[in-house]
Amino acid sequence: MKIYGLNKTTLLDYPGHLASTIFVGGCNYRCPFCHNAGLVLKPGSELRIPEDDVLSSLKGRANILEGVCITGGEPTLQKDLMEFIKKVKHLGLKVKLDTNGSNPDVVRALINNGLLDCIALDIKNSKEKYAETCGINVCINNITECIQILKSSGLKYEFRTTVVKNFHTIEDFISIGEWINGADEYYLQYFRDCENVINNGLSACSDDTMLAMKTVLKGYVKHVEIRG
Repeated sequence: MKIYGLNKTTLLDYPGHLASTIFVGGCNYRCPFCHNAGLVLKPGSELRIPEDDVLSSLKGRANILEGVCITGGEPTLQKDLMEFIKKVKHLGLKVKLDTNGSNPDVVRALINNGLLDCIALDIKNSKEKYAETCGINVCINNITECIQILKSSGLKYEFRTTVVKNFHTIEDFISIGEWINGADEYYLQYFRDCENVINNGLSACSDDTMLAMKTVLKGYVKHVEIRG
């Protein structure tokens, strides 16, 4: 695995569990609001952490950790993702995967092999504005397939969107709601500008707009929250 970051302890990345977060490099999207620019654009320039060192750290703390969150970048691009997760599961830890949903076959295989306990899928925007929001052309059918895989998986899952004033409107969330209708959980995340964001000049939505988007989604999703 091409691992470029390890947060040894977090209560945020795997809600409800004390976990470590593993950051992999490389992504097939170019979302302007991404705050991991180094991992996406130039992963080779980041300091790579040997897989054995990561596993050793997890093993040494397995008595206090409950799980591991694997994020990126886009983890499903890693050819040895399944083998790595098997090693993590062997330590008795739960695994949460963060994905953009572009590789449904990989997600399905991980679920079918009993390697995931929780999945978070980033919904970038409405279907009509996906390419604009991701910065590249996207196969929407793959995203739709991955949405259906999660909804029928029997696992704990969540959909989430980083909301950016430059890209998102209330109308977009009506479209998203229709797309994922009946989903269990949806989280609206405030965009936070930082030095590692891919594009500058982006803005967060107001509190009132975020609340309006939440209200719209509540007509389609069982549980909706706003994350700071």
